[in-house]
Amino acid sequence: MDAIEKAIRNALEKGNADDRAFREKVYRSAFAALDRALQANPNVTVEVAIKRRKAVQAKIAEIESEYLPAVPGGTEQAQGGAPAIELSGNGGAAPVPSIAVGPDAPHSRVLPVVPDIMPDAVLPGSPADMSASAGVAAEVAPDRDERRIRGRRLPLTAIFLGVTLLAAVGIGLFFAMQTGVFKTQAQLDTAPPEAPPTVSGDDFTPPANSGSPQKPGAPDQSRDWINVFSPADASHVSAPSDAKADVMKDDTGSFLRIRSGTSGSAISFDVGQGILEKLAGKHAVFDIIARSEEGKETQISVDCNFGELGDCGRKRYAVGQQRNEYLFDVPFADKHPGAAGTIAINSDFDKQGKAVDIYEIRVSIAQ
Repeated sequence: MDAIEKAIRNALEKGNADDRAFREKVYRSAFAALDRALQANPNVTVEVAIKRRKAVQAKIAEIESEYLPAVPGGTEQAQGGAPAIELSGNGGAAPVPSIAVGPDAPHSRVLPVVPDIMPDAVLPGSPADMSASAGVAAEVAPDRDERRIRGRRLPLTAIFLGVTLLAAVGIGLFFAMQTGVFKTQAQLDTAPPEAPPTVSGDDFTPPANSGSPQKPGAPDQSRDWINVFSPADASHVSAPSDAKADVMKDDTGSFLRIRSGTSGSAISFDVGQGILEKLAGKHAVFDIIARSEEGKETQISVDCNFGELGDCGRKRYAVGQQRNEYLFDVPFADKHPGAAGTIAINSDFDKQGKAVDIYEIRVSIAQ
Protein backbone atom coordinates (compact mmCIF):
# COMPACT_ATOMS: atom_id res chain seq x y z
CA MET A 1 0.00 0.00 0.00
CA ASP A 2 1.51 3.38 -0.98
CA ALA A 3 1.81 6.36 1.40
CA ILE A 4 -1.17 8.23 -0.08
CA GLU A 5 -3.61 5.30 0.23
CA LYS A 6 -2.36 4.45 3.70
CA ALA A 7 -2.81 8.01 4.91
CA ILE A 8 -6.34 8.26 3.48
CA ARG A 9 -7.37 4.90 4.98
CA ASN A 10 -5.93 5.88 8.39
CA ALA A 11 -7.95 9.10 8.28
CA LEU A 12 -11.13 7.21 7.32
CA GLU A 13 -10.66 4.79 10.22
CA LYS A 14 -10.63 7.66 12.73
CA GLY A 15 -14.21 8.62 11.87
CA ASN A 16 -17.41 7.13 10.46
CA ALA A 17 -16.15 5.87 7.09
CA ASP A 18 -19.68 4.73 6.14
CA ASP A 19 -20.75 8.40 6.14
CA ARG A 20 -20.25 9.65 2.58
CA ALA A 21 -19.99 13.27 3.72
CA PHE A 22 -17.16 12.30 6.09
CA ARG A 23 -15.33 10.46 3.31
CA GLU A 24 -15.62 13.51 1.09
CA LYS A 25 -14.05 15.61 3.84
CA VAL A 26 -11.11 13.20 3.96
CA TYR A 27 -10.72 13.30 0.16
CA ARG A 28 -10.75 17.09 0.22
CA SER A 29 -8.09 17.09 2.91
CA ALA A 30 -5.99 14.80 0.71
CA PHE A 31 -6.20 17.20 -2.24
CA ALA A 32 -5.49 20.20 -0.02
CA ALA A 33 -2.43 18.50 1.45
CA LEU A 34 -1.19 17.58 -2.03
CA ASP A 35 -1.54 21.20 -3.18
CA ARG A 36 0.44 22.43 -0.15
CA ALA A 37 3.20 19.94 -0.86
CA LEU A 38 3.35 20.94 -4.55
CA GLN A 39 3.50 24.66 -3.72
CA ALA A 40 6.23 24.09 -1.13
CA ASN A 41 8.42 22.15 -3.58
CA PRO A 42 10.12 24.37 -6.19
CA ASN A 43 11.30 21.29 -8.14
CA VAL A 44 7.84 20.19 -9.27
CA THR A 45 6.92 21.08 -12.88
CA VAL A 46 3.38 21.71 -14.10
CA GLU A 47 3.29 18.29 -15.84
CA VAL A 48 4.41 16.46 -12.71
CA ALA A 49 1.85 18.36 -10.60
CA ILE A 50 -0.95 17.30 -12.96
CA LYS A 51 0.19 13.66 -12.86
CA ARG A 52 0.21 13.67 -9.05
CA ARG A 53 -3.30 15.09 -8.87
CA LYS A 54 -4.48 12.37 -11.30
CA ALA A 55 -2.79 9.73 -9.15
CA VAL A 56 -4.62 10.97 -6.04
CA GLN A 57 -7.91 11.02 -7.99
CA ALA A 58 -7.39 7.40 -9.07
CA LYS A 59 -6.52 6.30 -5.53
CA ILE A 60 -9.61 8.05 -4.10
CA ALA A 61 -11.77 6.36 -6.76
CA GLU A 62 -10.33 2.98 -5.78
CA ILE A 63 -10.97 3.57 -2.07
CA GLU A 64 -14.46 5.00 -2.64
CA SER A 65 -15.44 1.90 -4.65
CA GLU A 66 -15.10 -0.20 -1.49
CA TYR A 67 -17.97 1.72 0.11
CA LEU A 68 -20.37 1.56 -2.84
CA PRO A 69 -23.31 -0.88 -2.66
CA ALA A 70 -23.80 -3.76 -5.06
CA VAL A 71 -25.42 -2.46 -8.26
CA PRO A 72 -27.98 -4.52 -10.28
CA GLY A 73 -27.77 -4.65 -14.06
CA GLY A 74 -30.93 -2.59 -14.63
CA THR A 75 -29.80 0.50 -12.69
CA GLU A 76 -30.51 3.93 -14.19
CA GLN A 77 -27.93 4.82 -16.82
CA ALA A 78 -25.58 7.76 -16.24
CA GLN A 79 -24.69 10.17 -18.97
CA GLY A 80 -22.00 8.50 -21.14
CA GLY A 81 -22.74 5.04 -19.69
CA ALA A 82 -19.90 5.17 -17.11
CA PRO A 83 -20.17 5.28 -13.32
CA ALA A 84 -19.37 8.66 -11.86
CA ILE A 85 -19.05 10.23 -8.47
CA GLU A 86 -19.44 14.01 -8.24
CA LEU A 87 -17.67 16.00 -5.55
CA SER A 88 -17.81 19.80 -5.72
CA GLY A 89 -16.91 22.70 -3.46
CA ASN A 90 -19.77 25.03 -2.55
CA GLY A 91 -18.60 27.42 0.10
CA GLY A 92 -19.19 25.74 3.45
CA ALA A 93 -21.63 22.97 2.49
CA ALA A 94 -20.24 19.47 1.88
CA PRO A 95 -22.45 17.59 -0.61
CA VAL A 96 -22.41 13.82 -0.66
CA PRO A 97 -21.30 11.79 -3.71
CA SER A 98 -23.91 10.79 -6.27
CA ILE A 99 -23.37 7.61 -8.29
CA ALA A 100 -24.81 6.50 -11.61
CA VAL A 101 -24.20 3.16 -13.34
CA GLY A 102 -24.79 2.04 -16.94
CA PRO A 103 -27.26 -0.72 -17.82
CA ASP A 104 -24.48 -3.18 -18.71
CA ALA A 105 -22.78 -2.93 -15.31
CA PRO A 106 -22.25 -6.31 -13.55
CA HIS A 107 -23.80 -7.14 -10.18
CA SER A 108 -20.76 -5.89 -8.25
CA ARG A 109 -19.16 -2.84 -6.77
CA VAL A 110 -18.45 -0.10 -9.30
CA LEU A 111 -15.27 1.95 -9.61
CA PRO A 112 -16.25 5.64 -9.44
CA VAL A 113 -14.65 8.33 -11.57
CA VAL A 114 -13.57 11.11 -9.22
CA PRO A 115 -13.07 14.53 -10.84
CA ASP A 116 -10.67 17.08 -9.44
CA ILE A 117 -12.65 18.25 -6.41
CA MET A 118 -10.62 21.41 -5.79
CA PRO A 119 -12.86 24.27 -7.15
CA ASP A 120 -11.34 27.02 -9.28
CA ALA A 121 -11.14 30.19 -7.20
CA VAL A 122 -13.07 33.21 -8.53
CA LEU A 123 -10.94 36.29 -8.14
CA PRO A 124 -12.69 39.31 -6.54
CA GLY A 125 -13.46 41.92 -9.19
CA SER A 126 -13.13 39.41 -12.06
CA PRO A 127 -15.16 39.90 -15.26
CA ALA A 128 -17.68 37.26 -14.13
CA ASP A 129 -18.45 39.20 -10.97
CA MET A 130 -18.63 42.52 -12.74
CA SER A 131 -20.78 41.27 -15.57
CA ALA A 132 -23.24 39.78 -13.08
CA SER A 133 -23.50 43.12 -11.24
CA ALA A 134 -23.93 45.00 -14.49
CA GLY A 135 -26.72 42.64 -15.55
CA VAL A 136 -28.64 43.26 -12.32
CA ALA A 137 -28.26 47.04 -12.63
CA ALA A 138 -29.44 47.00 -16.22
CA GLU A 139 -32.51 44.98 -15.31
CA VAL A 140 -33.50 47.34 -12.46
CA ALA A 141 -32.93 50.70 -14.21
CA PRO A 142 -32.49 50.40 -18.02
CA ASP A 143 -31.16 53.38 -19.92
CA ARG A 144 -33.52 54.54 -22.65
CA ASP A 145 -30.81 56.41 -24.55
CA GLU A 146 -28.86 53.91 -26.70
CA ARG A 147 -26.12 56.45 -27.38
CA ARG A 148 -25.44 56.88 -23.65
CA ILE A 149 -25.43 53.09 -23.19
CA ARG A 150 -22.88 52.59 -25.97
CA GLY A 151 -20.77 55.47 -24.65
CA ARG A 152 -20.52 53.85 -21.20
CA ARG A 153 -20.06 50.24 -22.32
CA LEU A 154 -17.10 50.67 -24.62
CA PRO A 155 -14.68 52.00 -21.95
CA LEU A 156 -15.84 49.41 -19.43
CA THR A 157 -15.24 46.60 -21.94
CA ALA A 158 -11.72 47.80 -22.58
CA ILE A 159 -11.01 48.06 -18.84
CA PHE A 160 -12.40 44.55 -18.22
CA LEU A 161 -10.26 43.10 -21.00
CA GLY A 162 -7.13 44.83 -19.72
CA VAL A 163 -7.67 43.72 -16.12
CA THR A 164 -8.34 40.15 -17.25
CA LEU A 165 -5.15 39.99 -19.32
CA LEU A 166 -3.05 41.46 -16.52
CA ALA A 167 -4.53 39.05 -13.98
CA ALA A 168 -3.90 36.06 -16.28
CA VAL A 169 -0.27 37.10 -16.89
CA GLY A 170 0.29 37.71 -13.16
CA ILE A 171 -1.14 34.32 -12.17
CA GLY A 172 0.91 32.58 -14.85
CA LEU A 173 4.15 34.23 -13.70
CA PHE A 174 3.40 33.45 -10.04
CA PHE A 175 2.72 29.77 -10.79
CA ALA A 176 5.86 29.54 -12.94
CA MET A 177 7.99 31.01 -10.13
CA GLN A 178 6.44 28.65 -7.56
CA THR A 179 7.13 25.58 -9.71
CA GLY A 180 10.72 26.61 -10.48
CA VAL A 181 10.34 27.08 -14.26
CA PHE A 182 12.88 29.92 -14.32
CA LYS A 183 15.45 28.22 -12.08
CA THR A 184 18.68 26.81 -13.51
CA GLN A 185 19.68 23.17 -13.11
CA ALA A 186 22.31 24.19 -10.54
CA GLN A 187 19.68 25.96 -8.44
CA LEU A 188 17.40 22.96 -8.61
CA ASP A 189 20.22 20.61 -7.53
CA THR A 190 20.95 22.68 -4.41
CA ALA A 191 17.35 22.67 -3.15
CA PRO A 192 16.99 21.52 0.49
CA PRO A 193 15.78 17.94 1.08
CA GLU A 194 12.06 17.40 1.44
CA ALA A 195 10.53 16.53 4.79
CA PRO A 196 9.17 12.96 5.14
CA PRO A 197 5.41 12.45 4.80
CA THR A 198 3.36 12.79 7.99
CA VAL A 199 -0.21 11.89 8.90
CA SER A 200 -2.36 13.73 11.45
CA GLY A 201 -6.08 13.10 11.88
CA ASP A 202 -7.84 13.29 8.51
CA ASP A 203 -5.04 15.37 6.94
CA PHE A 204 -1.69 14.28 5.55
CA THR A 205 1.31 15.48 3.53
CA PRO A 206 2.31 13.16 0.66
CA PRO A 207 6.00 12.73 -0.26
CA ALA A 208 7.06 15.46 -2.67
CA ASN A 209 9.19 13.12 -4.82
CA SER A 210 6.86 10.15 -4.62
CA GLY A 211 7.05 9.21 -8.30
CA SER A 212 5.23 5.97 -9.07
CA PRO A 213 4.12 3.92 -6.03
CA GLN A 214 5.73 0.59 -5.26
CA LYS A 215 3.85 -2.25 -6.93
CA PRO A 216 1.88 -4.51 -4.54
CA GLY A 217 3.70 -7.70 -3.72
CA ALA A 218 7.16 -6.28 -4.49
CA PRO A 219 9.42 -6.95 -1.46
CA ASP A 220 11.12 -3.99 0.18
CA GLN A 221 14.70 -5.17 0.59
CA SER A 222 15.83 -1.93 2.23
CA ARG A 223 14.12 -2.77 5.54
CA ASP A 224 15.48 -4.95 8.33
CA TRP A 225 12.60 -7.38 8.76
CA ILE A 226 11.91 -9.36 11.93
CA ASN A 227 10.06 -12.63 11.36
CA VAL A 228 6.78 -12.95 13.29
CA PHE A 229 5.37 -16.07 11.57
CA SER A 230 6.43 -18.55 8.89
CA PRO A 231 4.80 -21.86 7.85
CA ALA A 232 7.91 -23.70 9.02
CA ASP A 233 6.77 -23.15 12.62
CA ALA A 234 2.99 -23.10 13.07
CA SER A 235 3.12 -23.90 16.79
CA HIS A 236 2.32 -20.28 17.67
CA VAL A 237 -0.95 -20.24 15.70
CA SER A 238 -4.31 -20.67 17.45
CA ALA A 239 -7.54 -21.58 15.62
CA PRO A 240 -10.97 -21.74 17.34
CA SER A 241 -13.07 -24.89 17.09
CA ASP A 242 -15.01 -23.74 14.02
CA ALA A 243 -11.91 -22.45 12.18
CA LYS A 244 -9.09 -24.28 10.35
CA ALA A 245 -5.36 -23.70 9.86
CA ASP A 246 -3.38 -26.15 7.68
CA VAL A 247 0.21 -25.97 6.42
CA MET A 248 0.30 -26.54 2.64
CA LYS A 249 2.76 -26.20 -0.25
CA ASP A 250 2.65 -25.61 -4.00
CA ASP A 251 4.89 -24.11 -6.68
CA THR A 252 4.73 -20.72 -4.92
CA GLY A 253 6.18 -22.14 -1.69
CA SER A 254 4.89 -23.13 1.73
CA PHE A 255 1.94 -21.36 3.32
CA LEU A 256 -0.66 -21.69 6.07
CA ARG A 257 -4.22 -21.89 4.70
CA ILE A 258 -6.59 -20.39 7.27
CA ARG A 259 -10.38 -20.54 7.09
CA SER A 260 -12.55 -18.68 9.63
CA GLY A 261 -15.66 -20.35 10.96
CA THR A 262 -19.25 -19.35 10.26
CA SER A 263 -19.23 -17.40 13.52
CA GLY A 264 -16.60 -15.06 12.07
CA SER A 265 -13.93 -16.29 14.49
CA ALA A 266 -10.36 -15.26 13.71
CA ILE A 267 -7.07 -17.21 13.68
CA SER A 268 -4.45 -15.78 16.09
CA PHE A 269 -0.71 -15.47 15.44
CA ASP A 270 1.57 -14.91 18.44
CA VAL A 271 3.93 -11.91 18.47
CA GLY A 272 6.71 -12.88 20.90
CA GLN A 273 7.53 -10.77 23.93
CA GLY A 274 11.11 -10.44 22.69
CA ILE A 275 9.85 -8.89 19.44
CA LEU A 276 7.65 -6.45 21.33
CA GLU A 277 10.61 -5.39 23.49
CA LYS A 278 12.47 -4.37 20.31
CA LEU A 279 9.43 -2.38 19.10
CA ALA A 280 8.61 -0.58 22.37
CA GLY A 281 8.65 3.20 21.95
CA LYS A 282 9.12 2.95 18.18
CA HIS A 283 7.05 3.21 15.00
CA ALA A 284 6.78 -0.20 13.33
CA VAL A 285 5.47 -1.49 9.99
CA PHE A 286 3.86 -4.94 9.84
CA ASP A 287 3.71 -6.89 6.58
CA ILE A 288 1.30 -9.79 5.93
CA ILE A 289 2.21 -11.71 2.76
CA ALA A 290 -0.92 -13.52 1.58
CA ARG A 291 -3.26 -14.51 -1.26
CA SER A 292 -6.82 -15.78 -1.51
CA GLU A 293 -7.79 -19.37 -2.19
CA GLU A 294 -7.75 -20.11 -5.93
CA GLY A 295 -10.78 -18.67 -7.69
CA LYS A 296 -12.21 -17.09 -4.52
CA GLU A 297 -11.25 -13.50 -3.85
CA THR A 298 -12.09 -12.43 -0.31
CA GLN A 299 -11.91 -9.60 2.21
CA ILE A 300 -9.94 -10.11 5.40
CA SER A 301 -9.94 -8.16 8.65
CA VAL A 302 -6.92 -7.80 10.95
CA ASP A 303 -6.93 -6.95 14.67
CA CYS A 304 -3.97 -6.70 17.08
CA ASN A 305 -3.48 -6.93 20.82
CA PHE A 306 -0.05 -5.90 22.07
CA GLY A 307 -0.97 -5.61 25.74
CA GLU A 308 0.70 -2.65 27.43
CA LEU A 309 1.99 -1.41 24.05
CA GLY A 310 -1.49 -0.86 22.56
CA ASP A 311 -3.10 -2.24 19.39
CA CYS A 312 -3.34 -1.56 15.65
CA GLY A 313 -7.07 -0.91 15.29
CA ARG A 314 -9.12 -2.94 12.82
CA LYS A 315 -7.69 -3.24 9.29
CA ARG A 316 -9.59 -4.49 6.25
CA TYR A 317 -8.07 -5.64 2.95
CA ALA A 318 -9.38 -7.05 -0.34
CA VAL A 319 -7.18 -10.09 -1.06
CA GLY A 320 -6.84 -11.40 -4.61
CA GLN A 321 -5.48 -14.62 -6.09
CA GLN A 322 -1.96 -13.27 -6.58
CA ARG A 323 0.54 -13.35 -3.73
CA ASN A 324 0.69 -9.83 -2.30
CA GLU A 325 1.88 -7.75 0.65
CA TYR A 326 -0.61 -6.10 3.02
CA LEU A 327 1.07 -3.54 5.29
CA PHE A 328 -0.03 -1.47 8.28
CA ASP A 329 1.92 0.72 10.70
CA VAL A 330 1.70 0.84 14.49
CA PRO A 331 3.14 3.46 16.90
CA PHE A 332 4.14 1.57 20.04
CA ALA A 333 3.98 3.00 23.53
CA ASP A 334 7.32 3.35 25.30
CA LYS A 335 6.64 0.69 27.92
CA HIS A 336 7.96 -2.70 28.88
CA PRO A 337 5.69 -5.47 27.51
CA GLY A 338 4.63 -7.87 30.21
CA ALA A 339 3.75 -10.67 27.78
CA ALA A 340 3.52 -11.66 24.12
CA GLY A 341 0.95 -10.08 21.80
CA THR A 342 -1.28 -11.41 19.03
CA ILE A 343 -2.35 -10.61 15.47
CA ALA A 344 -5.83 -12.00 14.67
CA ILE A 345 -6.89 -12.53 11.04
CA ASN A 346 -10.46 -13.23 9.88
CA SER A 347 -10.15 -14.89 6.45
CA ASP A 348 -13.63 -13.86 5.25
CA PHE A 349 -15.22 -10.63 6.46
CA ASP A 350 -18.52 -11.62 4.80
CA LYS A 351 -18.64 -14.99 6.67
CA GLN A 352 -18.89 -17.14 3.53
CA GLY A 353 -16.18 -19.59 4.56
CA LYS A 354 -13.49 -18.38 2.11
CA ALA A 355 -9.85 -19.16 2.89
CA VAL A 356 -6.62 -17.15 2.81
CA ASP A 357 -3.06 -18.45 2.36
CA ILE A 358 -0.58 -16.79 4.74
CA TYR A 359 3.04 -17.06 3.52
CA GLU A 360 4.68 -14.86 6.14
CA ILE A 361 4.09 -12.18 8.77
CA ARG A 362 7.00 -9.84 9.53
CA VAL A 363 7.71 -6.44 11.09
CA SER A 364 10.35 -3.72 10.79
CA ILE A 365 11.10 -0.47 12.58
CA ALA A 366 10.18 2.56 10.46
CA GLN A 367 13.11 4.87 9.73
